[in-house]
Amino acid sequence: MEQVDGRRARGDATRRTVAREAAMVATVSGLDSITVGGLAAATGVSKSGILTVFGSRESIQVAAVGEARKIFREAVMAPAWGAEPGAQRLHAILDAWLAYQRGEVFRGGCFLTATSVEYGHRDGAVADSVRALKREWLTLLAADLATAGHPEPDDAAFRIDAFLAGANTMHQLFGGDGALEQGVRHAHAVVDEAR
Repeated sequence: MEQVDGRRARGDATRRTVAREAAMVATVSGLDSITVGGLAAATGVSKSGILTVFGSRESIQVAAVGEARKIFREAVMAPAWGAEPGAQRLHAILDAWLAYQRGEVFRGGCFLTATSVEYGHRDGAVADSVRALKREWLTLLAADLATAGHPEPDDAAFRIDAFLAGANTMHQLFGGDGALEQGVRHAHAVVDEAR
């Protein structure tokens, strides 16, 4: 019994390590660039060890999306979750998003932005995972916008997401924090329309 538990713990640790590295790689060069060999070299986990845990490259890609969701929730949602639902929480989320970007939590910027573009026209398990993550983000924004009394919460969520995605893109292209601050400022203004 002890031996099985040890294997399970090692498998869980391998899964987390490899999924996290895959999520990082995805922000720099895309989910399609993820290879078992590259992950083995970056993590020190053998190729056979990775394939034993995941079974396929597609499973690794789906796990990368799941790990990115966890990272995003820890970095952006958790710091804001204690705020009052509605405008106050949205402002806190936007401030946490700016800190998340400044802190370079992902090597290549926002995971949502990078993967949404890469998988926007595709089908399959990986594309479904990317869509679910984006949908969850937009739904969360719209729910708090509705709570804040915004007259068009879905439209406002779309605009906030567009401002943040644009800010991420400009930041990745040109560096500096100016574009990030500009995008967040415009997003805050969308939230303030609810007043």
